[in-house]
Amino acid sequence: MKHKLKAVLLITLLAMISIGTSPVKAQSKSVNQVAEAVEKLRKAMVDPDAKVLDELVSDSLSYGHSSGVVQTKAQFIESLTSGSSDFVSIDLTDQTIRVVGSTAVVRHILSAATNDKGKGPGNVKIGILLVWVKTKGEWKLLARQAVKV
Repeated sequence: MKHKLKAVLLITLLAMISIGTSPVKAQSKSVNQVAEAVEKLRKAMVDPDAKVLDELVSDSLSYGHSSGVVQTKAQFIESLTSGSSDFVSIDLTDQTIRVVGSTAVVRHILSAATNDKGKGPGNVKIGILLVWVKTKGEWKLLARQAVKV
């Protein structure tokens, strides 16, 4: 009886440990958190909110456009909130998310209707690479690079 009880306890303990520290579950949770951050960013780019953008973006942001222009965090937020860069709508497709430790790499195709100042209505379809880092429990956009597709 004593041996059976020890065996049951050992099996239960091992099962609890494997469930609680499952790399697949941790990966899945992180992927979902990054996907949520990407969606918040998409929404904040369509309806610019400086506070939301400030919370989502790292102070060390390097935001690269397909034209070759690279912006800092302040320049990125200012371009959206001033209407200089105006996204009427943004659709993201073919998204992949890979999390390695506290870093996430996101790739997707961005298709958007735009109405940038001085350029009138337009459409854009570009490939995007996003690099997110987990800082103090929050995913922050560290880098973005767009390429023409």
